[in-house]
Amino acid sequence: MRSVGSDKSTGFVVRVITAVAVSALAATTIGGCSSDAKPKVVTPSTTATTTAVPTTPPPPAAPITNPLTGVGASPKGPVIAVKIDDTAVSRPSLGLEKADVIYIEEAEGGLSRMVGIFASVKPKVRAVRSIRSSDPELLGQYGRIIIVASGGGGNSLHDLDRSTLHGVIHDRGQVGFSRDRSHPAPYNVVSDLAKVSAAVKADGVRNVGFTWAASDPRLASAKAAVTVSTRVGSTPVGFVWDAKLARYVRTVSGRRILAASGAPVAKPNVLVQFCKINPDRSDVDVNGNPSMFTKSIGSGRVVLFRDGKRIEGKWSRASIGAPTTFTDAAGQPLLFAPGGTFVALVRPGAPV
Repeated sequence: MRSVGSDKSTGFVVRVITAVAVSALAATTIGGCSSDAKPKVVTPSTTATTTAVPTTPPPPAAPITNPLTGVGASPKGPVIAVKIDDTAVSRPSLGLEKADVIYIEEAEGGLSRMVGIFASVKPKVRAVRSIRSSDPELLGQYGRIIIVASGGGGNSLHDLDRSTLHGVIHDRGQVGFSRDRSHPAPYNVVSDLAKVSAAVKADGVRNVGFTWAASDPRLASAKAAVTVSTRVGSTPVGFVWDAKLARYVRTVSGRRILAASGAPVAKPNVLVQFCKINPDRSDVDVNGNPSMFTKSIGSGRVVLFRDGKRIEGKWSRASIGAPTTFTDAAGQPLLFAPGGTFVALVRPGAPV
């Protein structure tokens, strides 16, 4: 056996033990002179009081502006689109002046027809006319809204039923229809939009691409446009700027169009939108004229008229559920004057 005294590893163990003992003694000395001194543990007092820090309440959320007019709070209830006649025999139109947006589109035989978009107010509207196969494409950007029409030829009702729109059709005996005996059929169909709104659940307002602004610095250098003249199909479509109303008034042969209320049919904006328009051979009238299908998905030229001026631009829309983008030549958004818009959907090459 090896002697403990001669083992070098034992000496190493002794030195380690001694170092540990010295370190422990030093720690005891630092902690206090008493051999039973213990480290202090600080615990939060259960009786301590805290001083309240004053906070500033967040500002109230700004009301959401109506995206279809740029005026007032966003309206409640469903959006309703109505197919409305655009010929002399149906005038004066009932309720047309209360639409937020009025589209003027080509029907058949060179005639024009309107689609009124109603969200802010739900009046009685006359004269309700038939739907076209291109209407679900145009209105798809508004979401699952209501479309009111008197009927539809060819594949138009079938296409409506396959779309996301909620059709309320006079020929199907649905809600809210009556006839106004002051006008001959078929130009006397009336829709009570308040009844339709109460009976049919549908989407409310959403952004469809209009950017609203009370002023636009581009107007300072824009060309004057006191009158607007274009053509939808073979139908002349005109407007005249009324500075007192700060609106463009719809005209026919230079005469202002008035609604049944006596109010002018007028909006602060006129947008002339150039679209591809092709015949729809599935829908042909008694005279052999096919309905026209207006393509509202794609891109093309636009001219915006506001404040008595005109600004050139372009439009684009990617899909049926997408909004339409309106920009100037530099790619900046076109700015619409708050209050609503006429949109004339015309063929490429139409005068403006």
